Amino acid sequence: MKIRALLAAATAGALALGLAACGGAEEPSTGPVSLRMTVWSSNEAHLKLFNEIADAYKAKNPRVTEVKFDPIPFESYTTTLTTQIAGGNGPDLAWLLENSAPDFVNSGALVPLDDTLGKAEGYNAADLSASATKLWKADGKLFAYPFSTSPFGVFVNTDMVKAAGQQTPAELIAANQWTWEKAVTVAAASSAKSGKAGLVVRDFDYKNWDNLSTVWTGWGAQAWTADGKGCGFDQQPMVDAMTFLHNAIFTGKALPGPGTTADFFAGEAAMTITQISRASLLKEAKFGWDLVPLPTGPKGEYAVIGQAGLGALKKGKNADVAADFLAFFTNPANSAKLAAYFPPPRTSLLTAETLAKTNPLLKPEQLQQVVIDGISSGVVKPSHTGQAEIAQAVRAALDPLWKPDADVKAVLGGVCSAINPLLAK
Repeated sequence: MKIRALLAAATAGALALGLAACGGAEEPSTGPVSLRMTVWSSNEAHLKLFNEIADAYKAKNPRVTEVKFDPIPFESYTTTLTTQIAGGNGPDLAWLLENSAPDFVNSGALVPLDDTLGKAEGYNAADLSASATKLWKADGKLFAYPFSTSPFGVFVNTDMVKAAGQQTPAELIAANQWTWEKAVTVAAASSAKSGKAGLVVRDFDYKNWDNLSTVWTGWGAQAWTADGKGCGFDQQPMVDAMTFLHNAIFTGKALPGPGTTADFFAGEAAMTITQISRASLLKEAKFGWDLVPLPTGPKGEYAVIGQAGLGALKKGKNADVAADFLAFFTNPANSAKLAAYFPPPRTSLLTAETLAKTNPLLKPEQLQQVVIDGISSGVVKPSHTGQAEIAQAVRAALDPLWKPDADVKAVLGGVCSAINPLLAK
């Protein structure tokens, strides 16, 4: 890893320091094996499925006595993971966020998977979508399996929207009027009527700024250029998008302001932007709801994708067994089961009919519009080498934006001033 990334470790959670500490693989053991895999979900349904798959693997591989799934809170996931790795206590396998993919993939921290997947019985690696695996490859080799390629959609509390006398997003879609202007109007009216939140960008919380790409992409804005060298925050599309968002928060009251939390799935908001893996939280919902695509922006229809990869850590004591378990965990049969929560990279499974079998709460048309169509046309959330350092710099530089009297253009210029030196390295 580069020196700048190592220095980032001391100040930003320093992904690179943890990865630099993971060097080469240790000699494989020959005795009983216990595997640990870090995840950011503590959802009981998710963990139940994971353990069922692990039990099936252990039955076929008696040497493996334990597969432990270790949930780490999402907001501190990458920092905690890399701290564990740096301290010599890294897991055998780990879920990886798309924004940390470049660092993990390029660091030498992960076991190359091509040989293992190619040898796994019935695996059919050719079924993996090239677009889904692109982020997780380097020099033509696959270093993590993109177990979730999940477009963002808008969950809607239709009861709250109707109570405010507003057209539902589905009705607006039918009338070709589901735009960001309409969305914030509906959100503001619903909030005013209910006294609850209007639209929530889930997991943003005025910290995780990259989740706002679900909004600004509709204006054609980018955090940085495709080659990663040019800042996009001070460009007009981003200025326009952030001005719209700032007005929606502080003038229109369509989104909850800083310091205010609201959980859509507990009935505390009219709408939320998130992924279908959250749908299971609506199993016992006491309100009517819907799932629709992101609103149309000035640049037209668009989709934004969040990805998560699963990798085996090269430094693990049982890296070979970990890679083998990864192959079992993601084989065609288990991929179909995981599709209940995480849209798979397998083209054979990416049909509305197939996904509907494992997502009974969602209608085939919802899966088609949000997931299938979104995967085919969407862009992945921002990612960059040295993401930890860049992310902290962006977050700090954006802090002045979250005030009613903020000078949006000046703040965004300050973001570029903060990260240009990092992008240039």
